[in-house]
This record gives sequence, structure tokens and C-alpha cells, in this order.
Amino acid sequence: MILLGKFSFSVGGPSWTVKLGRRDSTTASRSLADSDLPAPFDHLDRLITLFSNKGFTPREMVALSGAHTVGQAQCFTFQQRIYSNGADINAGFASARRRRCPRTGRNSNLAPLDLVTPNQFDNNYYKNLVRKKGLLISDQTLFNGSSTDTIVKEYSKNPRTFSSDFSAAMVKMGDLSPLTGQDGIIRRVCSSIN
Repeated sequence: MILLGKFSFSVGGPSWTVKLGRRDSTTASRSLADSDLPAPFDHLDRLITLFSNKGFTPREMVALSGAHTVGQAQCFTFQQRIYSNGADINAGFASARRRRCPRTGRNSNLAPLDLVTPNQFDNNYYKNLVRKKGLLISDQTLFNGSSTDTIVKEYSKNPRTFSSDFSAAMVKMGDLSPLTGQDGIIRRVCSSIN
């Protein structure tokens, strides 16, 4: 449940209070936004750098990555992974994904980021990583013999810890680089400029 002033809507999973009154920009730059977003092909060092540049610890990065417990990805974002035959991917998982995502074509076909409970916000995303069933390279790199393996294992075993850490990281994300003074606007309707 996400709280917005007096209103709320359910998305499942943990809840946190969303602060009111944040100022939004009146313009947008897609290229600037994209330059700060992790790519589905990024490896751990790049992810740690991107999140660190925004003030997040590796633990907070792993917690926020848990948002991939819901949602889907297009084939072009994971084709490289499912056809790699690497040691970091479960062979049965790769084979099943190949049925809907051939080596070429059908780039916009979708697959769930969490194959077990794709419409439920839970910790199965981390359980999938431990089983080498992360869909994106940027997912599986969190559990691939590296410094974040212990965090992934902890979240896979303790959904309460994951939920608590995720909520705290979402609040922190909401506080990133707020516009102040006369910069930006507080929108009356989220989808349009006043």
C-alpha cells in the first residue's frame, strides 16, 4: 500500500509514506534520465557505481532491485543472457525463455522478471537469483560469486528484512535531489503541468 496524503492504492508488498509537496520539473530530458538509469546488460561494478553516484549503498541497491519481483521485460533485454550457455544461468530456465524469445526477431515479446510469482510483490526474485534464474544480466550479477551474494541470500530467506530495507530505500529515493525555492512546481495532477 502506498500512501499519498489521504489517498492510497494497493500494489502489494511493503508500504511506506510518500512525502507530499515534492516539486517536479516543468521540463524533461530523456537522454539525461537514461544516462543515470541502469541497463539490463550492466554488471555489478557498473550498478554499484550508478547507485553510489546517487548516494545508495550496495545493500540499498540490492533491495531496490527487488522491485523486479513484479513486471516484465522485452526479449531484446535478455536474449544475450538466455543464449549465452554460461555457468550463471539455469539451463532449463534458459531453454524455457527461448521458446518465446528466439535468437532473432520478436524483440518485443515479454517474459516475467519473476517467473514464480510475477504479479505478487515478494522475495521470490531473490530465490530465483540463488537458483540462477535471474532474467536480466543486471539481475543475476547480484548473485554471481560477488560481494552482494550474502545480501541476496539474506533477502531470499527473510522476506521481512527485504520489505523493511526496500521501504527505507524507496523513502531515500524519494528524497533524491529535490527542487527547492522557485524551481519546479507542485503538480495538482501528476500527469500534467499546472
